[in-house]
Amino acid sequence: MTIYFSTMDSPVGALLLTGDGRSLTMLSMSDQDDAPRPQADWQRDDEVLAEPRAQLSAYFAGERHSFDLPLDPAGTDFQRRVWRALRDIPCGATESYGALAQRIESPGASRAVGLANGRNPIAIIIPCHRVIGANGRLTGYAGGLERKRWLLTHEGYRGDMRQ
Repeated sequence: MTIYFSTMDSPVGALLLTGDGRSLTMLSMSDQDDAPRPQADWQRDDEVLAEPRAQLSAYFAGERHSFDLPLDPAGTDFQRRVWRALRDIPCGATESYGALAQRIESPGASRAVGLANGRNPIAIIIPCHRVIGANGRLTGYAGGLERKRWLLTHEGYRGDMRQ
């Protein structure tokens, strides 16, 4: 299977997108230390990834508050369940790890939810930045807390932004 990739600039830094020609499979912030890098067998194709790029551009311009894209993130069944639930958190809102665990009917799994959240391969579109600590404060984010703060502010979140 061919892996297609594209890059784009954004207010939160350079983004790397990958897809299989049907679905978006990854969106990462490419200046992170552990960020994936394009591999020799990947094929650059901005046209294959034109729709995700367009929707992200509209999001960053404040013209879009949700995404309508086919997604295929690689992960375990539990991780995929968490990532599907993340997509139900509305723009401008947040949810705690514990509340998310309750919502996916795994009430004792808030730590596992946190781990799945941290392994989200499609940042921003699967909005892991909308998950906060039980005390209402910002907690870890693979892209860094400043990016998390920027994304939440951009989306109109008005809650506690302390760490």
